[in-house]
Amino acid sequence: MSVPLREPAVISVRRYRVRRYGPDAEARPPVDDVAIEQPVELRVAGAPTTVTMRTPGDDIDLALGWLVSEGCVRAAADVLSVRERAMGEDDERAASVEVTLAPGVPAPLARAYPVTSACGVCGSDAADAVLARSGWPVAGVAPQVDPEVLATLPERLARDQATFARTGGLHAAGLFRLDGGDTVVVREDVGRHNAVDKVVGVALREGLLPAADCALQVSGRASFELVQKAVMAGIPVLAAVSAPSSLAVELARSAGLTLVGFVRDGSFTVYAGEERFADYPGREDRSPAGGTSPAGGAT
Repeated sequence: MSVPLREPAVISVRRYRVRRYGPDAEARPPVDDVAIEQPVELRVAGAPTTVTMRTPGDDIDLALGWLVSEGCVRAAADVLSVRERAMGEDDERAASVEVTLAPGVPAPLARAYPVTSACGVCGSDAADAVLARSGWPVAGVAPQVDPEVLATLPERLARDQATFARTGGLHAAGLFRLDGGDTVVVREDVGRHNAVDKVVGVALREGLLPAADCALQVSGRASFELVQKAVMAGIPVLAAVSAPSSLAVELARSAGLTLVGFVRDGSFTVYAGEERFADYPGREDRSPAGGTSPAGGAT
């Protein structure tokens, strides 16, 4: 894979003058940093493929991770070259990322609509389609998960959320070793699915896929699409600080992925793949337990 080593000074925040109210308003500066959200176009073989709203930076990895999620790319050798096209002479942020695939590697289907920073493809693929496209089965790999290590992942993720610390407006995703919890890579973005794609793109370039010895920790909730991306990257464990959706649970159980939610303050809830924990008794109930719960807010 040919990747230009150009590393522009990407500015992922913009400063605005604001007016503050409240008891401490006068003590706080009248300016605030806001995370940038801008579109970037992915082009494959010279043709427009999709547009996504993202936080500028790591756009090459964003494109590569998206191609992994689409089931087109499994190794760095599947990509001949990838390069950014800048917005203009005075702005080095990428307006598009152009990818050339190796001969015989199928190009993804073009999206006829923009992908938003909130939801990505938003369930356009059913669970059976995801499993049919997945290159690396996650069932049966990573046979044991240490609960104590898993409980530390949100704190480890937060250590590398520098832009969130400035703006409070970004999601994050991180890849961590199951054996000890060491950080492999952490990325931030206005879209949680973009943050995951950036992480997967790094793993692809570094030859780490399938990431069978890692867990993917995300901020916010665990959606169907995030489980899909973990499955497509061969990541056997997905942990979120908030709740999963029903489709996320169903796909995780079908794929054999361990799905963990509400990882906070040393505790968490296992929704799928509990057999990877050492104290698993060998019994598993994969049916819904009583339908939906009363109304509650999503994070």
